[in-house]
Amino acid sequence: MEFDLNQVRELLVMFNQTNVTELNLKSSQFELVLRKDQPSAPPASSLSPTVTVMPSPSPTPEPEPTPPPQSSRKTIDIPSPMVGTFYRAPAPDEPAFVDIGDTVRKGQVVCIIEAMKLMNEIEAEVNGQVVEILVENGEPIEYGQPLLRILPT
Repeated sequence: MEFDLNQVRELLVMFNQTNVTELNLKSSQFELVLRKDQPSAPPASSLSPTVTVMPSPSPTPEPEPTPPPQSSRKTIDIPSPMVGTFYRAPAPDEPAFVDIGDTVRKGQVVCIIEAMKLMNEIEAEVNGQVVEILVENGEPIEYGQPLLRILPT
C-alpha cells in the first residue's frame, strides 16, 4: 500500500473529525501511527488547512439586522452527506455553482464535496433562494454539517 502526500493529508483531516483515538497503518514501506487525547471539550483543529477570521464591521458591537423576509419564513439547511472538502465551483478557474441571492431549483447542483479523490455533487433539496453559504471554499467538512441555507419559494 502506497500513499501520496494528499492522501495522507485527507486521512489526517478525516481522523481528526472522528471519535477514533488511535489508528495504525503498516506496510512493508512505511508505518503510520495516529493518536489523539480525549479532552473533555473538543480542541480547535490544528490540522485544518484554512482558518477564517471575520473582522468586526465596526469597533462597537451592534446587533445584527435580520431581513424581514427571512425572519418570518423558515429556511432549510443543506447538510453534508459525508466527510470531505467543500468546493463552491467545479474547478478553480470556473464560477461558483451558486452565490447568495441566487434562485435554485430542486435537484440543481449547488456545490461539490471531495472525499478520497472522488468529487460528489450536492443538489438543492428544494426550490428557493440561497440566503447563506455557511462554509468557505476548500474547507474540510463533517457529516451532517450545514453547507448552505435556502429560503424556500
